[in-house]
Amino acid sequence: MKTHKFTLIIAGVRELTAELADTLYEATHGDIELNMRDGVAYLDFQRTAATLRDAVTSAIRDVESAGAGVRVVRVESETANTIAKINAQLLGTATN
Repeated sequence: MKTHKFTLIIAGVRELTAELADTLYEATHGDIELNMRDGVAYLDFQRTAATLRDAVTSAIRDVESAGAGVRVVRVESETANTIAKINAQLLGTATN
């Protein structure tokens, strides 16, 4: 098992409240940090799983079933970004 770091961008959050933070913390087993920047709420995760895919899919399931009225709209991961950049370089389509 490996600890994977990634971010889930979530919709349905107007403001960060203690109730929302507690609900999501409990639903995700405490491996999150809830933040908001420029009106966009997001969860930074450090989740242990066999693969990044397993970590992300279980995190999405936990967040969306928490009963907090939030929905995951995007996933960000430095690992995935690095792989995408390498693939672009291999294909000769990289801009930098």
